[in-house]
Amino acid sequence: MEEKRTLYEKVQSLLEEKSPEEIAEITKGLDSLMLYYRCAIREVETKFRVLDDQLSIHGARNPIESIKTRLKSMRSIREKLERLGLPFDCDSICEGLSDVAGVRVICSFIDDVYMLADCLLKQDDITLVKIKDYIKDPKPNGYRSLHLIIEIPIFLSNEKRSVRVEVQLRTIAMETWANLEHRMFYKNELSEDIKKQTRTMLLECALKSRDLDMEMQAIRDIIEGKKDAEDMQSDALF
Repeated sequence: MEEKRTLYEKVQSLLEEKSPEEIAEITKGLDSLMLYYRCAIREVETKFRVLDDQLSIHGARNPIESIKTRLKSMRSIREKLERLGLPFDCDSICEGLSDVAGVRVICSFIDDVYMLADCLLKQDDITLVKIKDYIKDPKPNGYRSLHLIIEIPIFLSNEKRSVRVEVQLRTIAMETWANLEHRMFYKNELSEDIKKQTRTMLLECALKSRDLDMEMQAIRDIIEGKKDAEDMQSDALF
């Protein structure tokens, strides 16, 4: 039986079948495509930073704690295309993958997540492709986050293109849990017994994280409600 080749060897074999001109054209196309995704990331990140600045003026606080961006590596793109049974080319990347460009927005409170998502989607140059609400309906392992697949136009010197970006919005507690879960399980070869035991423990942690979010939200609602009442009383004196 033929020995299984690595993904890298398969890609190299495919390239060897093409002429230098064809390889140059493929490379140029991929470079241009990655440029589109980088530009789209900048556009989305700028939109959120503008919203944060505006909302900080009107609400006297910044709803966004931090913004993280990620451009999927070419190796990860190749591996995902292979899992999906798609050829390694620009058309497959554009049409078959929605997470090449990623923007993650970390908020303090759950209602900020939905408020920011609503503000983004109301903008007339944003098209919602897909939404997955893992906050209201968490994954079985306890993962929580709001995922949006959007399309945004980018403007270059000689063209306009619509590019897909995956936007994740979550609270600090959700981000902490997800990061720790990823670090412990990513590329770790664990026995089934350990996986079963730790999955149960991680789910319990996720539930505690959810409870923390809800309690902190309730505390903020009380404080802001009291603040509103105090402001009304103060206004009535003048």
